[in-house]
Amino acid sequence: MISPEADGEFVAAMEDILEVYKRPRDEKCPLVCMDEQPMQLIKETRIPLPAVPGHAERYDYEYERNGTANNFMFTAPLEDWRKVSIRHRKTKRDWAEEIRELVDVDFRDAEKVVLVLDNLNTHTPGALYETFPPEEARRIFERLEIHYTPKHGSWLNMAETELSVLTKQCLAKRMPDIETLKADTLKWYTDRNAAAKRVNWQFTTADARIKLKRL
Repeated sequence: MISPEADGEFVAAMEDILEVYKRPRDEKCPLVCMDEQPMQLIKETRIPLPAVPGHAERYDYEYERNGTANNFMFTAPLEDWRKVSIRHRKTKRDWAEEIRELVDVDFRDAEKVVLVLDNLNTHTPGALYETFPPEEARRIFERLEIHYTPKHGSWLNMAETELSVLTKQCLAKRMPDIETLKADTLKWYTDRNAAAKRVNWQFTTADARIKLKRL
């Protein structure tokens, strides 16, 4: 959703993101977009009927709820890279631990990670301080350059595009438990990375000033 009225805060955050997307690839400061997606885990109560010519695999309408999970999506669009990390919850601690892994493992050689994400209340520098000792929180924070998408502007986050592809290609079936979810998403993003798939981002600041002039 985009505000139908003039909204300076939206425009300021939008143009900030679009200018970040214009930057050339810099291996010392890689661009990473992050988003997350909750999902219901669902167990079958009966064995699905296998696929046969003319019919896809068929599932019974009855099912059993088996808890929830949260998919943390990280994608570096200029590196042809993405990762899905599965957790039981989406707390500040969960986010903070994911961010530490991002800077210490996934991009350990980077000077800074340019991080694009939405302004969910768990996505804050304060979450680092609520999770780690202050010196550790500060160390992680100094490895980041954070850019927030505007409110109602999640479509500006390339990680949302990757989540959409994940949903269509991997999650369009019932996931019975978190172990299955982890295994299936690992295969999905490993294959996608190997194929060097990327988001073909086209929208620019110049486009926005024409198409969203009312703002």
